[in-house]
Amino acid sequence: MNTPESPPRARWLEVAVDHAGQRIDNYLLRLLKGAPKSLIYRLLRKGEVRVNSARIRPDYRLQSGDRVRLPPLRLPAPDEPLPPPSALLARLKEAVLWEDQDLLVLNKPAGIAVHKGSGLDFGIIELARALWPHLAFLELAHRLDRETSGCLVLAKTLTALRAVHEALRAGAMDKRYLALVCGRWRYGAHEVAAPLRKVLRAGERLMEVAGQGKPALTRFKPVSLWPQASLLEVVLATGRTHQIRVHAAWCGHPVAGDDKYGDAACNQSLRGYGLRRLFLHAHSIAIGLGGREVVLSAPLDEDLRNVVEQLESGR
Repeated sequence: MNTPESPPRARWLEVAVDHAGQRIDNYLLRLLKGAPKSLIYRLLRKGEVRVNSARIRPDYRLQSGDRVRLPPLRLPAPDEPLPPPSALLARLKEAVLWEDQDLLVLNKPAGIAVHKGSGLDFGIIELARALWPHLAFLELAHRLDRETSGCLVLAKTLTALRAVHEALRAGAMDKRYLALVCGRWRYGAHEVAAPLRKVLRAGERLMEVAGQGKPALTRFKPVSLWPQASLLEVVLATGRTHQIRVHAAWCGHPVAGDDKYGDAACNQSLRGYGLRRLFLHAHSIAIGLGGREVVLSAPLDEDLRNVVEQLESGR
């Protein structure tokens, strides 16, 4: 005989130290997976969610030891999500460069976005959470474009996430890229300080150099020069969207394989050297975290190494 389902009851939760400083609305969105944002904010507005028995605003920042009251809720069961493809999980598992109690650093494969959306069922963060389900906290500490490979840092605690963000703000995070650009680079070691702003073109969000944009600083240094293309080491002093790609194109040397800001004729020519994607790779990262420094490097993917070898051979 079927028995009616027990009605939901209010719950009290104690805030762990790793969630201290997090906004209550973000805490609830992560805790109540599948709950619409409108429901979260309605509960907060009506005072049905309380902290230490008091009403709070959505921007209240939690403290370690706070007691959070969740009202009786019966959320609709979401559609059963598709499991991540085993091939993608295997690629991600092989991509681990470093792991400790605070950080997980991956050699991000090209072609995988850092998070799902825009028709993508899985991104790096969703795959990582599926691959390491025992981790109570796992968040992206920074981002890489979908077609960019290389060092990507994930934080395993909120404390570590804040430390990485603070390192970024304080300039204590050194990110270096390898970029193949079209043509023989003519500037030597060169610094580009050109503001960038977002624009909308044909329904697509792009970046452009503009005097009214946000400050952006990129440093280029030649590694190898050939008539057809040049391999550069690139250091970002700021972290604007598509910064390397836009600054390189602004110098007249777009990144090879770039279908947004690049040169179609150059890209077609370099296909003869085996280039089938954007040649942009985050090859090293150094992070100052309090009293220690984490320094890591990611080797070029085999497909990009083959392009360099073809260029060196003078083929």
